Amino acid sequence: MLQLREMEYAQAAKALGAGDTRILFRHIIPGTLGYLIVVASLAIPGYILAESGLSFLGLGIQEPSSSWGLLLSKAQQIGISAIKERPWLFIPGFFIFVSILTYNYLGDALRDALDPRAEH
Repeated sequence: MLQLREMEYAQAAKALGAGDTRILFRHIIPGTLGYLIVVASLAIPGYILAESGLSFLGLGIQEPSSSWGLLLSKAQQIGISAIKERPWLFIPGFFIFVSILTYNYLGDALRDALDPRAEH
């Protein structure tokens, strides 16, 4: 943001008498919006893993609420013979994997699409 504040177009707006609020909303925020979207989409998988890991360890969401980590924790408590009879208990691990992979691909696609220096 400090770099955008010193760009020529922001300095020209200030020289023409634009207020700080107008410069912020017309020049600085649009310049950082792409980066914010990419950072948010790449941070979501970390949040999913953190919540699932904490719930799996018993430090996150507790029953009666449900989360993928809590479901995996409950699936771990069953015996080996029950895994052969009920393999669907490990489906939350698959959904964790798919959702994290999806958000990573989304973040990569957004980064490629919103990169102003990329050659299209």
